[in-house]
Amino acid sequence: MAPFDLPEGDPFGPHNLPYGVFSLPSPDADPYAQSGSGSGSGSGSGSGSEQRTVGVRLGDHVLDAGAAARALGSPHAALLDCPTLNPLLAAGPTTWSEVRRALTEWVTDPSHRQTLLPFLHPLSSVTLHLPFEVADYVDFYASEHHARNAGAIFRPDATDTLLPNWKHLPIGYHGRAGTVVVSGTDVVRPSGQRKAPTDPAPVFGPSQRLDIEAEVGFVVGTPSRQGHPVPLTAFREHVFGLCLLNDWSARDIQAWEYVPLGPFLAKSFATSVSAWITPLEALEDARLSPPERTHPLLPYLDDSATEPAGYDLRISVAVNGHVVSEPPFSTMYWTAAQQMAHLTVNGASLRTGDLYGSGTVSGPADNQRGSLLELTWNGRDPLELPDGKRTYLEDGDVVTLSAWAPGPGGLRVGLGEVSGRVLAG
Repeated sequence: MAPFDLPEGDPFGPHNLPYGVFSLPSPDADPYAQSGSGSGSGSGSGSGSEQRTVGVRLGDHVLDAGAAARALGSPHAALLDCPTLNPLLAAGPTTWSEVRRALTEWVTDPSHRQTLLPFLHPLSSVTLHLPFEVADYVDFYASEHHARNAGAIFRPDATDTLLPNWKHLPIGYHGRAGTVVVSGTDVVRPSGQRKAPTDPAPVFGPSQRLDIEAEVGFVVGTPSRQGHPVPLTAFREHVFGLCLLNDWSARDIQAWEYVPLGPFLAKSFATSVSAWITPLEALEDARLSPPERTHPLLPYLDDSATEPAGYDLRISVAVNGHVVSEPPFSTMYWTAAQQMAHLTVNGASLRTGDLYGSGTVSGPADNQRGSLLELTWNGRDPLELPDGKRTYLEDGDVVTLSAWAPGPGGLRVGLGEVSGRVLAG
């Protein structure tokens, strides 16, 4: 009965139940081979079979949701017995709620324990995979503290370090869906053109200023029709859940390439996401109002009369196991609902599996900055780590984002961590 006997206050208890996709080891796999799954946050590159299926996390175990649904005669078995979350995502909010209620009942009703036990697997024994097929990827720039810090670094003489448009719309850019990778996947240092202001000409080579961006990603379930903007009040009709996201960034490549069209090679080489998608329904107790708006908003972004759309997520950023920052998501100026409304207001459609990132999460304090750009002030103030100083990432560094949110009855809702190791390019 161990999978059901969770420690008191376990952040991955029945109040949470995030979704992922996993595979079991192949029957002929070498039991002494190094698996890619590690502690359950692996890249899917280990000895797992290709028979992937939807899993739901309970403590340090994963429940084979499809097998459990079949055994218990659930009408939703076909949605859960899949190698990706996309069919469940596309089913819409009514089905999401029905499936969540059923899962909660299965793992809390003692009469189901004997039925479920064969379908519960230790996280250490499975390989976790990218949980959904990414359709499109958009990255935003929603933290005022991050935007002001970046402005102060790159425009130190500006009267206002925010650009004139920042308080009027959520700034974003269209990223690359094909290089979104699951937690545990190694990240190869990207190469590209670099040119310092004093250099006579650009050079080509590996980035010397490889950075992180601690973000939260939002996963779209229900699609929308092209030509039909989605109002911010429909956020929870379309967005299934969220996950931690690290949008790796090559600052030196970006500085040379981004004028006038914005990031390209500096951002498209890798974006890491957690193996676990936390449904929005698990985060009801973490909802809160965003910071006070200082500028009037156009009607399609005006959330003054809507339900609170901010989230109280407590993020931790660690480099080689040493915590360097704890950014609070509660300080984000633009909400995910406003971001969704803005990205569709021109008639662009949502697709099942769309992913959009919040942008770097930073708070007002020095130890709440979500990027090395800010933490070291563009390399001016190196971080002191147990294994030496850092301005930007070195080969072999491992970056891990973790987080939790307030849950029901004082419990914590854990978000699946996202981790990646830098390899030489």
